[in-house]
Amino acid sequence: MEKNERSTPIPGKEKEVDIINIKGIEDIGYVQPDSILLNSLAPEENTQCQHGLYFQDGERRVDYILTYHIKKPSSSRSNRQSSRFTDNAFTRSLRRGTARLGRPPPPQPRGVPEVASQDHSMDYHEDDKRYRREEFEGNLRDMGLELEKDEDTKTPGVGFVKIHAPWHVLCREAEFMKLKMPTKKVYEVKQCSGVGAKINTLVNKATEPLHPNVEENRAQNVKHLSYAFSREKQHLFDLSDRDSFFDSKTRASIVFEVLKRTKCTKAKYSMGITSLLGSGVYTAAYPLHDGDVDGENVEPNDRKLLYEEWASYSVFYKYQPIGLVRKYFGEKIGLYFAWLGLYTQMLIPASVVGVIVFLYGCATVDNNIPSMEICHPRNNITMCPLCDRACNYWKLKEACGTARASHLFDNPATVFFSIFMALWAAMFMEHWKRRQMRLNYEWDLTGFEEEEEELKDHPRAEYELCVMQKSLKKEHKTQKPTEIAEEPTNKWKQTVQSAMAGLKLTEKEKLTCRDRLPAYMTNIVMMLLMIGVTFAIVFGVILYRISITAALHMSNNPTTRSNVRLMVKTTAAIINLVVILILDEVYGAVARWLTVLEVPKTDKSFEERLIFKTFILKFVNAFTPIIYIAFFRGRLVGRPGSYLYVFESYRMEECAHGGCLMELCIQLSITMLGKQLIQNNLFEIGIPKLKKLIRYIKSKRRSFQEEEREKKLQRYETDHFLEPFAGLTPEYMEMIIQFGFVTLFVASFPLAPLFALLNNIIEIRLDAKKFVAELRRPVAARAKDIGIWYNLLRGVAKVAVIINAFVISFTSDFIPRLVYQYMYSPDGSMHGFVNHTMSYFNVSDFQDGKEPMDPHHLGYQVEMCRYKDYREPPWSNTPYVVSKEFWAVLAARLAFVIVFQNVVMLMSDIVDWLIPDIPKDISLQIHKEKILMVELFMKEEQGKMQFIDSMTPCDGKERNNHAPIARSRSIPHTHSHTHANNF
Repeated sequence: MEKNERSTPIPGKEKEVDIINIKGIEDIGYVQPDSILLNSLAPEENTQCQHGLYFQDGERRVDYILTYHIKKPSSSRSNRQSSRFTDNAFTRSLRRGTARLGRPPPPQPRGVPEVASQDHSMDYHEDDKRYRREEFEGNLRDMGLELEKDEDTKTPGVGFVKIHAPWHVLCREAEFMKLKMPTKKVYEVKQCSGVGAKINTLVNKATEPLHPNVEENRAQNVKHLSYAFSREKQHLFDLSDRDSFFDSKTRASIVFEVLKRTKCTKAKYSMGITSLLGSGVYTAAYPLHDGDVDGENVEPNDRKLLYEEWASYSVFYKYQPIGLVRKYFGEKIGLYFAWLGLYTQMLIPASVVGVIVFLYGCATVDNNIPSMEICHPRNNITMCPLCDRACNYWKLKEACGTARASHLFDNPATVFFSIFMALWAAMFMEHWKRRQMRLNYEWDLTGFEEEEEELKDHPRAEYELCVMQKSLKKEHKTQKPTEIAEEPTNKWKQTVQSAMAGLKLTEKEKLTCRDRLPAYMTNIVMMLLMIGVTFAIVFGVILYRISITAALHMSNNPTTRSNVRLMVKTTAAIINLVVILILDEVYGAVARWLTVLEVPKTDKSFEERLIFKTFILKFVNAFTPIIYIAFFRGRLVGRPGSYLYVFESYRMEECAHGGCLMELCIQLSITMLGKQLIQNNLFEIGIPKLKKLIRYIKSKRRSFQEEEREKKLQRYETDHFLEPFAGLTPEYMEMIIQFGFVTLFVASFPLAPLFALLNNIIEIRLDAKKFVAELRRPVAARAKDIGIWYNLLRGVAKVAVIINAFVISFTSDFIPRLVYQYMYSPDGSMHGFVNHTMSYFNVSDFQDGKEPMDPHHLGYQVEMCRYKDYREPPWSNTPYVVSKEFWAVLAARLAFVIVFQNVVMLMSDIVDWLIPDIPKDISLQIHKEKILMVELFMKEEQGKMQFIDSMTPCDGKERNNHAPIARSRSIPHTHSHTHANNF
């Protein structure tokens, strides 16, 4: 039996009773006769309706969907009692509806005791949810929205409320939201002239194959003048086609704005749509996609166009259709993909320069004197053991491979690349600001201010609940004991009065810092605890490396002993990667829980606090192992005979003779590539595929029935099975962390921009496919910038300059080589540098029990061994004390950090100053728009004044009589004129 219904009136005397109110009783198992209650089209009678994009009449478009859980009785009981339940449902609904209208209810039917027993056996929570839905939907109709329910769907246990916003509601809300809409006035966009025009023409011809085949992405020579919509000035806008004047994205955002403002006030606490979703009254709320993306006889729509020209891997080389993305998803998502596209484009020159630097290292490795000295066959330098007891003396030439590999990343070109990347970051930030201003102009956001958005930024449901609880507690304390006791007959009145009193108190009450103090303290303690957990895990990996190194050196396999460093480095980096991936998920959940504890007032405040906490935790999690290797490993070791121990048995690990830069490169590359391949791509691709595979396995026996069922699903049913949109925070976060990998330690890994570029080419299409085909359509949100993410990017870029200065100065051998070449080299070359950086140690000075177990491993008795450090030899007056060379190198390192940091910061500021934030042509067009808007209102004002003068009679008496009318009519025109001048 058909259960789709509209809010059309019932024929007959009681036509004021709405179907929606009667439908509420069906949630507990009653069936209504369609012949009496419904007068609508069947789905098969209308093709558009069949797709689920329209109401049953096939004319009113579905702008928003609310879903809820329905509980139906067993079929046997339903068949046995259908007739009696139907009659009772109808009469009880009429009685409840006429009671609200002040009419006497119809007489109750007799002889149906089963109904009373059924009412008493109903689940209380389901009944409470049903009444909340009835009230909320009634309030939505009072706001002017039109509703239609559908419970007879192919989705069992789910009911759908279809919402349509009629024209007058769209106009009212568009005026309230100050939506800028295109007017009839068009003007020509000024194009470049002269040499600039020729260059632009050549560039456009060269890049023509890279542009997607969409209208929104093509340059327009004319542009409509936009103005905030006003019902009093509808004549300014082209309203010839009202159905398309407000597109689906705008209609959905308008309905969502009404949903946010609508409340349920009859309950103990005032509940909005967020609270209703959180409490399970409704299970989901979402706008509909425009149509299908594939299949036979699919009508052309924006979603299908996006799927073909944006979400396909075959168009990876093309630009993104940002205009169409903004048209379909809104400005906020459009800005994210515009930023991601620009970031990916800017990675191209950085990747090219990084590859050149790497190739330079490969080309000069054979001419590098220090590595040649280490690898020379006549090199007979004996090195001290790398660990106690288990490790033996070894020859320096065994580190030949490590020394040659270190030169690939530790060469003079690395310093140039660090400076280049610092300037690249500044150029990227400035380029994005200009791109952002151009998009603001093209998307008519130049007059949009954050203050306007804050006026609409309603308090969150959780905040209102906490304020309500605080208000009621305060009211309860001030009540007299006699006021608390009430008659049982006045219980409903008492509930309503207490709720209304609470609503009045919430207007004055707010959560103070004192109220949030426990949450703040919990936040501080938990943040410090999580950071401590990260440090503890890094320390655990350090102990793993120390113990495994000693264990492998005791192996009888010579191949194992010769590759100890490589095996330990690689396995430790993989362990760090796995821990980082696990802790990322844990820290994301902890950050959200801590933010919920704070009870921020608005969604914007909630999002910013969540982003800040998540960024701190994930940044520390990702970069703590790398920072340890870069700045602490090999510096907290001691010397032979006086090593530093952890727990009195674990000797702190040393760097290889080529320095820690190679180990830093290994750790950075494994972490970066692992996060991108596993977390960003494999999870995003694999998890949806796995879910799809599980669904396929479950429905394998009935694959044909499932396929037929999919064909018959309505649009709102299909969208219901899609994943809900969880916000842009995860997308931005992974890109910010990647930006950190690209800029912070780029001196040790010049190939980082290349790997980031390759990842982002896939990431753009992966995210596009996810938004178009796998997620429910998000509500369009206006924004003129990327918000707090820009500040995080600037912060990371500033910190990158400092970190790269310290990496070059302290982690690499760049400064020691310069100091030796210009201060200690006898011929100004690098010959003798290796010997200069190593000190002597007398093996007789080993502590008891720390010497090697096999002192004759090399075939002879070792008396002196060497280690990398600047210390006095054992035969000097002050043996093993740091030498003057150490202080000279340290002074040079600190001087380099200061000079590098200030020079690069100054150059970045110069770049920032030279490049204007607003492109010159956009600034001229904005100014031109303001002049045209003033002229438009001046012409309108003059036309109205001429009309008033022509309608005024020549007789003086009549003119005097009509003068007040003329003056009263001129008041709004004066206001409009003032508005135009202010504009």
